[in-house]
Amino acid sequence: MALPRKVRIVEVGPRDGLQNEARDVPTAVKVELIERLADAGVQAIEATAFVSPKWVPRMADHAEVMHAIRRRPGVSYAVLVPNEKGLEAALAAGVQEIALFGAATESFSRKNTNCSMAESLERCKRVADQALVHGVRVRGYVSCVLGCPYEGAVAPEVVADFSRRLLDLGCYEVSLGDTIGVGTPGSTRAMLEATARVVPVERLAVHMHDTYGQALANIYASLELGVAVVDSSVAGLGGCPYAKGASGNVATEDVVYMLDGLGIETGIDLRRLSDAGRFICDALGRESQSKVARAMAAKQAA
Repeated sequence: MALPRKVRIVEVGPRDGLQNEARDVPTAVKVELIERLADAGVQAIEATAFVSPKWVPRMADHAEVMHAIRRRPGVSYAVLVPNEKGLEAALAAGVQEIALFGAATESFSRKNTNCSMAESLERCKRVADQALVHGVRVRGYVSCVLGCPYEGAVAPEVVADFSRRLLDLGCYEVSLGDTIGVGTPGSTRAMLEATARVVPVERLAVHMHDTYGQALANIYASLELGVAVVDSSVAGLGGCPYAKGASGNVATEDVVYMLDGLGIETGIDLRRLSDAGRFICDALGRESQSKVARAMAAKQAA
């Protein structure tokens, strides 16, 4: 199959990238990051999560973030919603798209959502039903599609079945996450081939972590099978609190650089994107995890 001519990047940095920070990130910094990402041409930004501050304190300002951002035409600002209470708060903040999540193994599901896979699907159904009534778009996430920190390898057929069930709930798209970053192009291909038999490939996205340095290779393997939506995080921010040793998401800068080199359109200005990554890294007091961003900075300084 020919590579797609255009890929939609779903930027998860403001939520997935910042939710596990050791210290609070000021609301104004989060809003500025979102604005800079939109300035760079990112058209899908996961802005925050309407979760309990008890469990995810870094997302406690979710409503403030959503009220403060300047919502631009053509840009979606999705939020993660774990339950009906979260949905109620998201609706009050004027949210127009939500993300639901589940896992492809029982162990990770219980650790991450405190319920079984079947119970998580029931929870997702209740939230999706209400969201759709209010005209809110619903996106689904599946964690641990290529490996679980507790159960090891995951059967592609399990991922396929769970993804189909999310689609049946009304999700317009299902994002398949290599949560602990253990996938290879071979395992990625096998998982996608199985899933694409029950979910149209145009309704699939991939969400790769780079623990073993395979994220870009896995994304390329996904492109070869027709996947045209990629989740990524500016500066490679983020990780998984329930997967010890798992490094962050693949850096958006690295993904865009690869896609640019393949002649695949993203609509994203790499220089402005890199500037957004530098802004948030300066605010956090850390170095970017993006190899492309670091190379660009070194070239500029030379």
